[in-house]
Amino acid sequence: MTVTIYHNPQCGTSRNTLAMIRQSGEEPEIIEYLKTPPSRARLAELVAAMGIPVRALLREKGTPYAELGLADPKWTDDRLLDLMIAHPILINRPIVVSPKGVRLCRPSELVLDLLPNPDIGRFVKEDGEVVTGKSVPERE
Repeated sequence: MTVTIYHNPQCGTSRNTLAMIRQSGEEPEIIEYLKTPPSRARLAELVAAMGIPVRALLREKGTPYAELGLADPKWTDDRLLDLMIAHPILINRPIVVSPKGVRLCRPSELVLDLLPNPDIGRFVKEDGEVVTGKSVPERE
């Protein structure tokens, strides 16, 4: 099984997600998207595969979100994609791709549903929170 993570090593959620993937026995393809951003077409594919609005992938904290006025509903999906490509820090993370699906893994334990072996045992996140390693129930 091939698992890919769009990763930012400076992000605790992204680091926790990567560690859970590895603890499951998978060694993912790691794309540091700030160094190697996805193409615009690939970003649009990821959004479509996640089944979320483009706006739901925007990151506000630590980005030029406010400076660019991105809270304004005037921005079209196409323009938001263009801005995320121009400023990759606007792309929320981590995005995980596996044969089981594509998901923005916030919180990090959402990755468990994408793994072939979601029973990772006891996992302790960087903040001390314990994850039991069982698959997370689907959200309605």
